[in-house]
Amino acid sequence: LLLTGCHMSLAGLSVWGWGGLGVVLFLITFGPFAIFYLTFYIFCFVGGGFAVTLLFGKTSSEKHLEKCEHSYLPATPTGILKTLEEMKLEVKPIKIDRRVTGSNFIDEPLQQVIQFALRDYIQYWYYTLSDDESFLLEIRQTVQYALVQFSTRSKEVDWQPYFTTRLVDDFATHLRVFRKAQERLGEKEDPKQRKGRTATELLESFFEAEVEMERKICRDVVCTAPKEEEGFLRDLCEVLLYLLLPPGDFHNKNMRYFLREILARGVLLPLINQLSDPDYINQFVIWMIRDSSANYEAFMTILKLTDRPAELEAVKDKVMEELQYLRSLDTAGDDYMQQMGGQADLFFWLTVEGYRVTAQQQLEVLQGWQKDGKKQSTQTKGLLKAAALGVYDQYLSEKASPRVQIDQALVEKLSEKLSKEDPTPEIFDDIQRKVYDMMLRDERFYPSFRQHPLYVRMLAELDMLKEPSFRGSDDGEGESMQLHAFISDTGVCNDHGKTYALYAITVFRKNPDGSEDCWKTYRRYSDFHDFHMRITEQFGNLSTILKLPGKKTFNNMDRDFLEKRKKDLNAYLQLLLNPEMVKACPTLTNYINDFLENKAYSKGKGDFARKMDTFVNPLRSSMRNVSNAVKSLPDSLAEGMTKMSDNMGRMSERLGQDIKQSIFKVPPLIAKSDIDPEHCRISAQLDDNVDDNIPLRVMLLLMDEVFDLKERNQWLRRNIKNLLQQLIRATYGDTINRKIVDHVDFMTAPEQVADYVKRFRDSFWPNGILAETPPRRDKNIRMRTRVAAKTSLLGIMPDELKHIIGADTTRKGILRVFDMFQHQQLNRRLVYVFLEGFLETMFPQYKFPELFVKLYSRSERMHRYSQKLRSTQKR
Repeated sequence: LLLTGCHMSLAGLSVWGWGGLGVVLFLITFGPFAIFYLTFYIFCFVGGGFAVTLLFGKTSSEKHLEKCEHSYLPATPTGILKTLEEMKLEVKPIKIDRRVTGSNFIDEPLQQVIQFALRDYIQYWYYTLSDDESFLLEIRQTVQYALVQFSTRSKEVDWQPYFTTRLVDDFATHLRVFRKAQERLGEKEDPKQRKGRTATELLESFFEAEVEMERKICRDVVCTAPKEEEGFLRDLCEVLLYLLLPPGDFHNKNMRYFLREILARGVLLPLINQLSDPDYINQFVIWMIRDSSANYEAFMTILKLTDRPAELEAVKDKVMEELQYLRSLDTAGDDYMQQMGGQADLFFWLTVEGYRVTAQQQLEVLQGWQKDGKKQSTQTKGLLKAAALGVYDQYLSEKASPRVQIDQALVEKLSEKLSKEDPTPEIFDDIQRKVYDMMLRDERFYPSFRQHPLYVRMLAELDMLKEPSFRGSDDGEGESMQLHAFISDTGVCNDHGKTYALYAITVFRKNPDGSEDCWKTYRRYSDFHDFHMRITEQFGNLSTILKLPGKKTFNNMDRDFLEKRKKDLNAYLQLLLNPEMVKACPTLTNYINDFLENKAYSKGKGDFARKMDTFVNPLRSSMRNVSNAVKSLPDSLAEGMTKMSDNMGRMSERLGQDIKQSIFKVPPLIAKSDIDPEHCRISAQLDDNVDDNIPLRVMLLLMDEVFDLKERNQWLRRNIKNLLQQLIRATYGDTINRKIVDHVDFMTAPEQVADYVKRFRDSFWPNGILAETPPRRDKNIRMRTRVAAKTSLLGIMPDELKHIIGADTTRKGILRVFDMFQHQQLNRRLVYVFLEGFLETMFPQYKFPELFVKLYSRSERMHRYSQKLRSTQKR
């Protein structure tokens, strides 16, 4: 056993020994990397064998398949293969029918719009996917087919009822819902907390009122939830595509979804966003009434009534900017100061003002840099010091020409500060204050300037001659410059049962010899009226400068009214006695002297002529003006309504004294006065049995809703409505109505439509290039736009309209309309209402009202209201 074990051990050792010896000899012979080469060769051998086997099997399989195919199908003829190759190489001609509306001057700009839209919205990404033109051709043909269908349907529709009745009714109803929401919110909240009212509470109140008004529809979800709005637009666009697309394209889901997304998200949604933007609406309001001049009183009223500090801050910043600019252009003060030898003082004061503003701005920027860790202090302070030294060298140094004459001690103190200290915005304050006091109190400057005719002319241009001035100039430019007058007192007199107001005028006249005469004369308002008629007939240009206070039919003996009349007549006298006025009309002096003499005033036309001028002539001219206003209706509804209401207001003011109770016996045009206006649309108040003058009557209903006349006392409301009805009859209401209809026909004529398309093309693609999206406007600019829009709206309201319904009522109505447009969600609701009315008019045979009820059915508020109605009916 021992021998056997030893033998086996020697045999095992010999195997490992010979194996190790073989490895050592292999490495010595072939090197240390030989084992890697051997592994690589083995891998290549196996991989090559596998690849050869695969390729051989593939070739064998293809040969086998060809044999099987040829065993069942005949070979393809050579001609067919050649025909297929030629068809692939053949270029298909693209034929486009450019006829869309049937009118060449509409189709040409419309084709350009289609081309630009395909180029900028489809081609830019499509060519990265394919070069095939067939898809673009199909898209264009589909769009043109839809436009042809749209054009054909629009020609079959009578648009007059929509623009004259439905559109106005939708707007007035929207305004009614907004007013109800404001009233409900005001009833719920504490008056002390009214300023803290949030927009969310107003929205909730508005849509609650809308549910009660519409009963079947509530648009709150669509107007307040972006996702729901997108879903609504997709559903609506799919319905429109069903009506406008050919059946083959509509049933092609890819084409339908593609066009639906473009129409919903690329066209309608951006358009609705823009039309509902309050800032865009404010700009549009200013553009519509751009021809009217700014009204100072309206501007000040808006500033007094505003409850937004941001508006006041924005206006203040702009005013300060304008003041700085106007001071730099103040050539009148420059000329006067140059004559008096004080030009250097004036320029020094203005330059220091500019330095102070610049220094404050630069230091604020410097503080911002220091907070951000930037080092710019040395450079900024160096620039400010250079600017301060420049001001010193130009006006205060010994080399300055001309030099500001000021206390030398202050100049030396300033020089020491400039050499040792860093410049500050207040470094010139001491010297500037001295210069200001000198210009204010030195007899050469401001006191003397107040006696100069230039001062009076400036006050007149700024409409600041409201209070009487008892001092005049002594330059001896004529007798008119020595005559001064003012109304010192007023009272009520009774003569043979007639009561009238009398105004005591105190007159001063300086004679050539230096003596002065003083007397009092007494004049009635009718005397002022006769005098005004006489001079405006003699001097036609005075009619646009001199404005005599208007008449008042009722309460014209009230003490407050007489005081206001006295102030207005005083302003009239001061403007009349202005030296610049007399200089422009030298012969006016004789008429003024005759009027102010202490004697009975000789009435030029007499009582009968004055009454005829007061009553008959304005009536005749107002009838003519109303007709002309309708013949030349402007592009904007606001301006047109202003002109019409302006003429009607003048007529009503003249007719107020003479039209008696017979006016109020006229049968009303609106027969449905018993309908509750709080729970119905505006058009529900129209009489179904009367078909004449509907557009004009709808306009009057809109006016009624804007100014909230229904909330006034019933006597005033009835008299106002009947007076307007009498005016309509007196001025041929059917003619006015026909002119309104003719204007709508003109606005929808092919020539006008072509102009609209061109304006759209030039706005979106100026010079054929897609317009860039404008950046969001600065907050201060938007706030100033709000103020300007409110001022423009309030300023275009004629005084005659204020006389009829009251200035406070007019102001509240205008501001209510403006406030309504400052909520984007509510503006979206109005846009959707207009869109609904347009589609219902465009496709009357399809049940769009029922469709909109279904599309708006996702509103929880509508469900709650329906449940409330059902529970009420069960009770």
